[in-house]
Amino acid sequence: MAQRIRTYKAGDASGLQYEEVGKPGAGQVGPDQDAVGVNSSDMMFRDIMADLFDRIRLSGTLLFHYELGRPWCFALPRRPYAVFHYLSRGSAIIEFEDGQALPVSAGDFVIVTRGDPHVMWSGRRTKPFSLLDLDRRPAHLGVIRHGGGQQPFSTVICGFFSLSRPLASSVLDLLPSVLNVTPATEDGWLEIILQRLVSESAAQRPGQEAVLSRMTEVLFVEVLRSWVKSLGPGEGGWLGAVTDRHIGKALRLIHERPAHRWTIRELGRRSGLGRSAFADRFTRLVGQPVLRYLMGRRMEEAAFMLESSDDSIARIAMRVGYQTTTAFSKVFRRHHGLSPGRYRAQKASWRRAKLS
Repeated sequence: MAQRIRTYKAGDASGLQYEEVGKPGAGQVGPDQDAVGVNSSDMMFRDIMADLFDRIRLSGTLLFHYELGRPWCFALPRRPYAVFHYLSRGSAIIEFEDGQALPVSAGDFVIVTRGDPHVMWSGRRTKPFSLLDLDRRPAHLGVIRHGGGQQPFSTVICGFFSLSRPLASSVLDLLPSVLNVTPATEDGWLEIILQRLVSESAAQRPGQEAVLSRMTEVLFVEVLRSWVKSLGPGEGGWLGAVTDRHIGKALRLIHERPAHRWTIRELGRRSGLGRSAFADRFTRLVGQPVLRYLMGRRMEEAAFMLESSDDSIARIAMRVGYQTTTAFSKVFRRHHGLSPGRYRAQKASWRRAKLS
C-alpha cells in the first residue's frame, strides 16, 4: 500500500542511485557472473521511463489563480482526477476527511493524486467556501482575490491532471494519495515550470491551449521523475523496481517484448537469478507475481494499440502474445471491463466529443 502522504525534495533524476536489495545468496549470482551492472540498470531505467513518458497524455488545465487574505479557507469536493495546488506565497494547512493534515509553505507543490476531498486554510479555520463555487474565469482574465483583508496574503495556483492514455493509467495508482514536492534550493525546475504556466495563461496567445496542455505534461513528468528518485527499495511498485539491477532487466524484457512466451525460469536466467529467487524478488519489489504483471502489461499494450492504431483486433491479439482473438478478448474484457471492440469504440467516441 502506498503511504498516505509523502513529502520529499525535488531534484534531477539524473543522479538516481540504484539500490541492491539483499546480497547474492542461494539461487543468485554475483556481479562477476551473468548479472546486470549498474550502467545497464541506468540504461534500462532510461529506456522504460522514456517509453512511459512518450505515451503519457494529460488533459491538464489551470483552474484558478488566487490571492487570498487571512483568514481564508476553501473546500474542494471529490474530483475524478488528480488535483494540484502550488503555494507560491504564504503558508497554509491542507486537511483531509480522515483528519490528516499537511502544513505547506511558499514553494510547495502538492498533488492529491486520487482527487480526495480536502480543505485548505490559512493559520485560522473559518467557514470554508467551495472552490468550485467561486469565479470560474480562466486565469488569463486576472487574479481572483478572496478571503479576509489581513496580511500576509497567500497566492495559490490550482489545476488538475487527468491521464488519457491506457499505458499510463496505472501510474497514479502507484503514487501515494498525496505528494508534497518541496523544491530543492539548488534545483528550481518546479518553480520555473509553474511560473511559466502562470505567465503563459496571463494573456491570450495563438496556440495557448496546446502550449498549456504540453506544459502540464512536462510538469507531471518532472514530478514523476523526481518521485521515482526519492523511492527506497521495495517502494513504488514497478516504477521503483525498474532501478533494481535484476528486476529492472526483467521489466525491460517484458516491456520490449510483451508477446514473447516468457516463463519465470527464462526471465530469472536472463536477469541473473534462479527461478525461485527471481519470483520472490519480483513479487516483493513489484507488488504482484511475474505472470500477473506480464498479463497486465499485455493488456495495457493492447489498449494502447486499440486507441492509437487502426490494426485489426486479431492482429493486436497476435502482437501481445495471443494466438486466437477469442482468448485475447476474454482476458481483455476481464482486465478492462469491456470487449476490445467496445473499448475502441468508446475511446473514439470520447475523442470526437472532446473535439466537438
